[in-house]
Amino acid sequence: MKIDDQIAKISSFQHLELLANQIVEGFISGMHKSPFHGFSAEFAEHKVYNTGESTKHIDWKLFAKTDRLYTKRFEEETNLRCHLIIDNSSSMHYPKLAGGQLFYENKIGFSVLASAVLMNLLKKQRDAVGLSVYSDTYEYYAPEKGSERHHRMLLNVLENVLQASQQSKNTDTITFLHQIAEKIHRRSMVILFTDMFQGEDDERLFKALQHLKHNKHKVVLFHVIDRKTEFQFDFDNAPRKFIDMETGEQVNLFAENIKNDYEKLVQDYFDKVANTCALYKIRYVPVSVDEKFEKILMTYLAEKQKFG
Repeated sequence: MKIDDQIAKISSFQHLELLANQIVEGFISGMHKSPFHGFSAEFAEHKVYNTGESTKHIDWKLFAKTDRLYTKRFEEETNLRCHLIIDNSSSMHYPKLAGGQLFYENKIGFSVLASAVLMNLLKKQRDAVGLSVYSDTYEYYAPEKGSERHHRMLLNVLENVLQASQQSKNTDTITFLHQIAEKIHRRSMVILFTDMFQGEDDERLFKALQHLKHNKHKVVLFHVIDRKTEFQFDFDNAPRKFIDMETGEQVNLFAENIKNDYEKLVQDYFDKVANTCALYKIRYVPVSVDEKFEKILMTYLAEKQKFG
């Protein structure tokens, strides 16, 4: 799959819908077998085969048993409901983009485009999608619907998230995950994009994630990071000032002096998140802003197959 080639061809496009559609089409065309096979329809019943009809759906196994020709009738599978959640706190707007960089090279841009890509795939499947955006407030909520008007409304919201001027906004993940969990009444796949940076007790955060699973929802957590700097702490050894994007707290240091300790603490935290998600049966997927979108799409398709 050459999704990176597809993105390179369309990187000049500003329209989110166009970009998302090109990525999905590139993904599909790169598959040896369409990912939609087995998703779009389910078996409904048999009917007697009439001369002149297509033989495509004849059930030959049943013919071997009964010596009569029957065809399978199918009905469209349109009952999947998916709710996308985007953390729009200040830390998600890292790294600060330089001139010439693409909008999806920081965490919020990556999450917005990934959400648009999933919406495009859901639209092709005629499934319903909803959206929540939060930071220090519950910025936006829309329930799951499948109409064209609804789809375009959500795309407009995502574009506004990209275009809005960035202010210092803390993360209140715990409060709003509980609120979102209470709003989703019918069984859905819940997909969360967040960098998991929050100053509150980890156990309370994990309880909020667990709350998303009530009513038998399936939860997928995409842990969005900039791997090079946030995980590997890859800086030169010049003196640097590090500024917390949410609190404004500052610290001056040489990166090389704390690199080993930093990497160990971050790895321990990632392991804790992964292990806790496994305990709660939440699908945990760390993703970096320099990765391909096929990881997002493959995870979604795999989880949809399990959604029954």
